[in-house]
Amino acid sequence: QVQLVESGGGLVQAGGSLRLSCAASGIDFRRSTMGWYRQAPGKQRELVATITSGGNTNYADSVKGRATISRDNAKNTVYLTMNSLKPEDTAVYYCGAKITSVSMAYWGQGTQVTVSS
Repeated sequence: QVQLVESGGGLVQAGGSLRLSCAASGIDFRRSTMGWYRQAPGKQRELVATITSGGNTNYADSVKGRATISRDNAKNTVYLTMNSLKPEDTAVYYCGAKITSVSMAYWGQGTQVTVSS
């Protein structure tokens, strides 16, 4: 079955950086659109960034200029690098994957990112 395993979350000071990783298995990774989403307490899950199989990227306005999504097809892994972190970036970050569906079809278990002021 499809498994997405996130790692790299933790406690970071405001202004700091982090890199999240998501290792995928059980899916044709090269054909997949991968994405990072986040959910803060009391809020709905929201898009952070996506990257298509062709490498096209899309970012939420709230992270543009601070986030970079990338993928390594040889490692079946997608990354999210975020700089200049703000307390409002605090959330559980989820990795998602899809191939032909409109919405993400598969999700990881999430990794907590906490940004202290």
